[in-house]
Amino acid sequence: AQNYPTRPVRIVTSEPGSTNDLVARLIAQGLTVSLGRQVIVDNRAIRAGEVVAGAQPDGYTLLSYGTPLWIMPFLRDNVPWDPVRDFSPVTWATSSPNILVVHPSVRVNSVSELIGMAKARPGELNYATSSPGSAAHLAGELFRVMAAVKIVRIAYKGTGTALNGIVGGEVQLMFSTAAAAAPHIKSGRLRALAVTSAQPTSLVPGLPTVAASGLPGYEAILILGIFAPAGTPAALLTRLNEEVVRTLNTAEVKERLHKVGVEVVGSSPAQFAAKIRSEMARWSKVIKDAGIRDE
Repeated sequence: AQNYPTRPVRIVTSEPGSTNDLVARLIAQGLTVSLGRQVIVDNRAIRAGEVVAGAQPDGYTLLSYGTPLWIMPFLRDNVPWDPVRDFSPVTWATSSPNILVVHPSVRVNSVSELIGMAKARPGELNYATSSPGSAAHLAGELFRVMAAVKIVRIAYKGTGTALNGIVGGEVQLMFSTAAAAAPHIKSGRLRALAVTSAQPTSLVPGLPTVAASGLPGYEAILILGIFAPAGTPAALLTRLNEEVVRTLNTAEVKERLHKVGVEVVGSSPAQFAAKIRSEMARWSKVIKDAGIRDE
């Protein structure tokens, strides 16, 4: 770890332009300076996990990926990696909550009022999502189960079309990213009820959590972390953790991420591993009970 690195390091991540990609590029820029070696970003889309799972555990191949890494095995058969066996967590890098928004025609101003309406009108309220197993879909299913209400998922081709659907009044509610919903909330085309994180967030100041405003214990966030291949020496993981967390906590990186609805966390490897285990236990039950599949 003291001599590391002696050659370029790569961070493998998903498609260009994604949040994974942005976080990877900001970290790569910081590490290039602090490590004194070039750190490059390698975009591999859905194959990113497979590439890193099969890489040498020498600190020269890292992974920037989020929640799909550990829930994909619950959604699909024959996923070519095991989220626990094949990776060594480096740090829980960032957290992105969703915002529960409703169309203005839905005459509610709180989560508890929304639950009351859904109970009074079973099957009449629709919520917009994109692909099966997406953050918006899982947030909606968790809400449906915990609130014991019958709301109907309406699937759109992408997040943008789903947002257009609720703005246009085709559906009544959605669990949207903060960045995507913000301009519509500001203009009055959508009404924000609550944030899906366990604690209030500076991304939407003053907005209560779902948990505190009608559904205790509710939390649905998109987590993004940095991983190394399983078997990476502990000393290297410690060094990488220190360098990555230092980069994440710079004012410039925090500001860049805040603008796109992302909060910096920066945990220890052990804290991140524990969070992944708890997330897997929770979401596996939701996915199984709802029969969600992403073929």
